[in-house]
Amino acid sequence: MEGDYKFRINNLNVFWGKAQALRSISIDIPANRILGIIGPSGSGKTVFLRSLNRMNDLVPEISVEGRILLDGEDIYHPDVDPVKLRKRVGMVFALPVPLPASIYDNIVFSPSLFRIRDRKKLNHLVETSLTSAFLWDEVKDRLKTSALRLSGGQQQRLCLARVLAMEPEVILLDEPCSGLDPISTAAIEDALGILKKNFTIILVTNNTKQAARVADNTAFFLMSEMIEYGATEQIFTMPRDKRTNDYVTGRFG
Repeated sequence: MEGDYKFRINNLNVFWGKAQALRSISIDIPANRILGIIGPSGSGKTVFLRSLNRMNDLVPEISVEGRILLDGEDIYHPDVDPVKLRKRVGMVFALPVPLPASIYDNIVFSPSLFRIRDRKKLNHLVETSLTSAFLWDEVKDRLKTSALRLSGGQQQRLCLARVLAMEPEVILLDEPCSGLDPISTAAIEDALGILKKNFTIILVTNNTKQAARVADNTAFFLMSEMIEYGATEQIFTMPRDKRTNDYVTGRFG
């Protein structure tokens, strides 16, 4: 059934100039699940992530071949508006980059661009987004203070809340905990476990233990190829490919 999958990807090839960044990737991504993508640096994980909301369009040297279907619609069809696509498929980057504005204004900035002006709706978006990102209780009494005064972990959760305020269908996360302490990382992971009830989540992580903790399914990328894909428990306990086993057991990477 098409409805069981949020993304269906067939023979995806991505070229960065003459170099091939992704090679023949085919994968069906279930809705309302967390997909963890693991693999050593340079294996194509981030390029894959950026292909799912056409962020790669912003890099002139990159070209894409193959099909990526979102709810059955080809996202690279000429009629698809990339800006509207990125509203449906939001992205949180490795380094938090809050706007030099208040916590409140960080959340309402993007919804305001889409002509949401009703103050009551904006207030509701701020509270629900920050609550979903496990940040509301920490900042609810200082929404007008600068977001730059938040800690690194709080800034990353703010960036997650900023994506949630756009009411997306899919959340892409590119190593969102790479610079965070264990407590902040746990807060992000707790949030993801709840958010998957309403969103499809695709998480790129260099932390195999994190993928094992939070992902329902895991894909292992190596040298621009997807080596193995399956249920997370299977990937970490009974991998089919020796290269997968070597990576998850720490023999390389």
